Amino acid sequence: MARRKPQALLLQSKKKKGPSGVSVPTIIVLVYILIIAVMVFSLFSIYRYWSRRSIVQTPDGISTSKAIERKKSNIPNYALISTSKGLITVELFKDGCPDIVEKFIDFSQKGHFKGMKFTRVIKNFVIYGSKVDRPEATEDCTLREKYSIQLDTSLKHDVFMLGTSKVKHESGGFDLFITTAPIPDLNDKINVFGRIIKGEDVMQEIKKVDTDDHYRPKTPVQINEVTLKHKS
Repeated sequence: MARRKPQALLLQSKKKKGPSGVSVPTIIVLVYILIIAVMVFSLFSIYRYWSRRSIVQTPDGISTSKAIERKKSNIPNYALISTSKGLITVELFKDGCPDIVEKFIDFSQKGHFKGMKFTRVIKNFVIYGSKVDRPEATEDCTLREKYSIQLDTSLKHDVFMLGTSKVKHESGGFDLFITTAPIPDLNDKINVFGRIIKGEDVMQEIKKVDTDDHYRPKTPVQINEVTLKHKS
């Protein structure tokens, strides 16, 4: 047998081996591993974000949770309502009705209640105040006033509670209801956000004013100003 030359043997060896490729199953496994790694990294990033959010520091060095508590403590606890009959002090339910109280405070600071008239005074029922005379707001009140004595007085609405209508006003205003008797059946219509703690005698004076057949005071009774306080 003829002996092959070294160069011929080398060329023949390279042809047999050829380039080594990566199999399809291996590529699929690598892709899955990459996807899992990205998902794990994303979940870890989300966890770090939310865990840090609770301890994020505000510019003055107070954590977010403490800043929220401080903001809440800055909300006034009381509203002093000066009327043409005298002064009324209202305790605001800022814990039970924070959204409504904040809205009431915002309207007060903008002077919305200055000059607001009590357009309906229904004895032993409610006193209603609004910048716009809306008879429909007290329509149910006038119908129920006839049998108010029969109401169960053990339910939610007590005497001299301050509330506002649950119906959104088209004008974007804010009306006021002050109960002069326990009115449990108005819970579905009025959001109570405060109670009168001083000035019950003033409320009695307003309650006794002469009204026409539509419960409108013959002599105007109005709110002169609302002052917000942290202490009564």
